[in-house]
Amino acid sequence: MNKRRRLTGTVKSNKMDKTVIVEVGRTYKHPLYQKVVRSVKAYKAHDELDCNVGDKVVIVETAPISKTVTWSVEKIVQVEIRQESMEAVAEAIEMAEELAAEEAVIEEALEEAAEIVEDETEEVLEEAAEIVEDETEEVLEEVAEIVEDEEGAA
Repeated sequence: MNKRRRLTGTVKSNKMDKTVIVEVGRTYKHPLYQKVVRSVKAYKAHDELDCNVGDKVVIVETAPISKTVTWSVEKIVQVEIRQESMEAVAEAIEMAEELAAEEAVIEEALEEAAEIVEDETEEVLEEAAEIVEDETEEVLEEVAEIVEDEEGAA
């Protein structure tokens, strides 16, 4: 293992592209008062591992990547499971169930509509066939009368 400094901290922001802000806390004894003091410092670190807010990560010192970024995320120690994401999953499941129920209702309505259209189509076709038959008979009778009149005149 190399001699680069490594710090463990918590990701506080990941809103930048390929950069996260990691808060590293340390405790030490005050030199004069001997009281234990906690301090927190934020480091900007280059992130190739796609960390999320709340993850515990190990950052390692690197050559300067930009003006303010001289650290890089080496590994994710612990992934944060956020309550909001669990609620979002529950909401997504509920929405999927609602959509499935709506889809079933829509399918039933479409089937009923198809049956109605079939019945109506059959009725219309029967009526059209009757009309065509009646019209055909009338035309044939007229033609027969015309033929008889021509034969009688000749």
